Amino acid sequence: MNELQIIQSKIYEFRGQKVMLDRDLAELYGVETRVLNQAVKRNSERFPEDFMFQLSDIEVEIWKSQIVMTNSVKMGLRRNPYAFTELGVAMLSSVLKSSIAIQVNIGIMRAFVAVRQMVGVNDTVLRLSTIEKNFEELKQDLEEIFADYNDINEDTRIQLEAINVTLAELQKKPVSKSIPRIGFRTDDD
Repeated sequence: MNELQIIQSKIYEFRGQKVMLDRDLAELYGVETRVLNQAVKRNSERFPEDFMFQLSDIEVEIWKSQIVMTNSVKMGLRRNPYAFTELGVAMLSSVLKSSIAIQVNIGIMRAFVAVRQMVGVNDTVLRLSTIEKNFEELKQDLEEIFADYNDINEDTRIQLEAINVTLAELQKKPVSKSIPRIGFRTDDD
């Protein structure tokens, strides 16, 4: 597994956003989780809710069920982890000022972009399959209509063709109605 794949495996989805957890970020940056969180708390004005949020108890249970750990009851957690959105991860590079932090941050940004592109590709494939399914249904409907058309008697077929010709002629003729002007009128109008 290459570096990009390792980072992508640490991107989760909570509250409809792709996020990374504080413990995974700390591991990538080569610092303790408490050191990362202390740096964030010292710069709390840089981390509004759309940059970072703390997971709820329910979200922690969902997260625990997604990963396999030997001690899943406690997992070494004293408190619920913080989740950093893509914007929050970008802001971390300004808080953790080291050459490792900059390099890791570049890798993380690339991973977020790759995940976003994968989601976009899957969305396009889903839309194409939906269009293909709708096309097949329409094709079947048309085949049924034409099969019914072939089953009708000659008199009805002649009447339908006469209706079609009349409709075509009506569509060709321009409708010329005199539309009265709206507004103030003078004697010249």
